[in-house]
Amino acid sequence: MEAVATSDFYGFTDLLSEAERSALSRLRGLLQEYVRPVLDEYWERGEFPEQIVAPLVDAQLMEPAEVLQAGERPTGLYAGFRNFELGRMDASVATFYNAQSGLFRTTVNLGGSPEQVAQLEPQITSFTYKGVFALTEPEHGSDIAGGLATSAKREQRDGEDGWLINGAKRWIGGAGQADVLAVFARDEADSQVKCFLVPTNAPGVKISKIPGKTSLRIMQNADIELSGVWVSASARLEKINSFADVAACLRNMRSDVAWIATGVCFGAYESARDYVAKRSQFGKPLGSFQLVQEKLAHMLSNATASLAMVVRLTQQQEAGIYRDENSAMAKMFTARMLRETAALAREVCGGNGILLENSVARHHADAEAIYSYEGTHEINSLIIGRAITGVSAFR
Repeated sequence: MEAVATSDFYGFTDLLSEAERSALSRLRGLLQEYVRPVLDEYWERGEFPEQIVAPLVDAQLMEPAEVLQAGERPTGLYAGFRNFELGRMDASVATFYNAQSGLFRTTVNLGGSPEQVAQLEPQITSFTYKGVFALTEPEHGSDIAGGLATSAKREQRDGEDGWLINGAKRWIGGAGQADVLAVFARDEADSQVKCFLVPTNAPGVKISKIPGKTSLRIMQNADIELSGVWVSASARLEKINSFADVAACLRNMRSDVAWIATGVCFGAYESARDYVAKRSQFGKPLGSFQLVQEKLAHMLSNATASLAMVVRLTQQQEAGIYRDENSAMAKMFTARMLRETAALAREVCGGNGILLENSVARHHADAEAIYSYEGTHEINSLIIGRAITGVSAFR
């Protein structure tokens, strides 16, 4: 039984330039060569394969040579498909890369002054300055807007103006590999949320790996304690002065996560498709059975609908249209389609669907984390509901 070569039935990749498609093809090859061979071992160990970092960094995926040599700049669609390709291989790897290329880079670009952006952008794209986004707290996730408890207080030391930060963060992916934490804290003077670039080796910073995860096992999430941490005034990102400014960052970041969810959705579908093409039961390939084909059609439809949504969302954002409800809808829908598709993929693989060697098991487990982070299904639903009715149901 021979499967169809492409999953992109509607030709969404045709919207990319030839140079962008070439860069993405190089990324696929890199992932197959360096990442795929080590995934199962490190997923089972619950450790990050550090040997994949250098190939990913050296590939210069944020500023790909193919695109620059063609006299182009990477578009938002290229960045989306980059996350898509990473997610199609593995959600943890995509989350690791997006922690730098999406979460941290967006925070600096939107929250920093022109001088801060000009200084840090080249270091961020080259990974010579590695950062992570530190917002969620042990007691505050969905209610972080009003509940954020980490505090910041203006304080001088040795004649230098700065800030004293105290608090805790949780679920911070990649913190142990970072040079700096983009820490969101509430200013004691005005109760507004500000953002500070806190070095991970600063006195008073303690980073601990969260053990026992059953999802995103390769991605190292951390608990962070901030006890009397002092940073200079220059460490504050000058354009983040309220939670409304944080929300502007999240509006961008949700689109990144929606792209990752879509990539993982395709990864689950393709893994199942490949399995049923080679596995036989009752003397026939599994893929020849009607019920299996119906599930494959259902999975691909979910994945294609998700891809259509994130492509259109990105086109709107490139045109300057940023709406909370649009990014919330994309994250909510793609995560739900991923969850359903991963379950169907596991189902058509039968008992072998829980084995790492078939890839479906990783996607199935990782779908649960993606369903919850960067805004739960319920929170995103309420953002959309507020836009529909004009009435906020948040309490």
